[in-house]
Amino acid sequence: MDLKRVVVTGLGAITPLGKTVNEFWQNLSNGVSGCDFIQQFDVAKFKTRFACEVKDFDPTVYLDRKDARKLDRYCQFALISSDEAVKDAGISKENVDPDRVGVIFASGIGGLITFQEEVLNFASGDGTPRFNPFFIPKMILDIAAGQISMRHGFRGPNYAVVSACASSTNAIIDAFDNIRLGKADIIITGGSEAVISAAGLGGFNAMKALSERNDDPKTASRPFDKDRDGFVMGEGSGALVLESLEHALARGAKIYCEIAGGGATADAHHITAPHPEGLGANNVMRVALKDAGMIAENIDYINVHGTSTPLGDIAETKAILNVFGSHAYNLNISSTKSMTGHCLGAAGAMEAIACIMAVKHDLVPPTINHFTDDPELDPHLNFTFNTAQKKVVNAALSNTFGFGGHNASVIVKKYSA
Repeated sequence: MDLKRVVVTGLGAITPLGKTVNEFWQNLSNGVSGCDFIQQFDVAKFKTRFACEVKDFDPTVYLDRKDARKLDRYCQFALISSDEAVKDAGISKENVDPDRVGVIFASGIGGLITFQEEVLNFASGDGTPRFNPFFIPKMILDIAAGQISMRHGFRGPNYAVVSACASSTNAIIDAFDNIRLGKADIIITGGSEAVISAAGLGGFNAMKALSERNDDPKTASRPFDKDRDGFVMGEGSGALVLESLEHALARGAKIYCEIAGGGATADAHHITAPHPEGLGANNVMRVALKDAGMIAENIDYINVHGTSTPLGDIAETKAILNVFGSHAYNLNISSTKSMTGHCLGAAGAMEAIACIMAVKHDLVPPTINHFTDDPELDPHLNFTFNTAQKKVVNAALSNTFGFGGHNASVIVKKYSA
């Protein structure tokens, strides 16, 4: 069958670097760190006391106070980013069929803050089971997709995707597939996460996954630096409006870029550690290239998973060298997690937006906080250290990998008629 072409017509973001796409992109371009000491709760006894939080967040600026109380923080973020994306795309009741507009939205963990609060409240009581009637619908990670659809009256395909830190990239790929197969005209997609809490921080600390650089939080996320010591937690949401090209042209929508292809694989290796040779990462980039009908030389920029962990950064670099060969030295590579931290299930959406803006503006955002070269990494690769670089970006690839060995890659390219 003939597959429909799929384009991006709207973007939305609320992130540690800004509460709109433009603020997010400006700070990414300028190499700003979104990290600081945690403000949401008392972290005095924790091994890690910093994260990349959404700063000065008041949900009632965006949402009715009564409605906001019924939503976990992660779902508040999802509604805010999707509202911006829908508005940016110029979607209205007059120019879309709501039965042909879907929502496929991701989260890696969902309402962890709500879950923690309800369990603590129960544990501190007399054993009588007094729970908030909104406990379950606030907590479940599919509720963001449901809430977005109800907010706008979209009645097309509607569900959540979860694959840990690959979740929102998988959501984008599912949205892409639904549209190119003709099952919807438009899909609002992306991901949201908000787990900077005692449970989230304590859990990742117990795994020894987080940086403990409490003396210098802003430089704690150091992808590809010799002295990296773990990732930095982040939070927020990214939303994209994917649309069939014919539908976008028919309603006169602006077009950011085209979705070229995507891929998903598994490491089948370890619950948290990557395959040491980057086998799953290698395979998923090859699958994405094949799906897009592209070759390695067509890619100009890779937004890497690049979490700032000792093992992960090396494994991903090995995979890039394996897939791209000599062309790897012509690529720009960068990890925007050096600025946003690791936003878990929202990371793929935020990083897809970074790729889309790189394609739009021909500018590669940097990997900040590089101080010391790692002798285990090829010194001839261009990691775009510390400063953004001007470059014609015709096509960009975004990698996201999750606990459980989940790998997902998506490719975006400049739109041409």
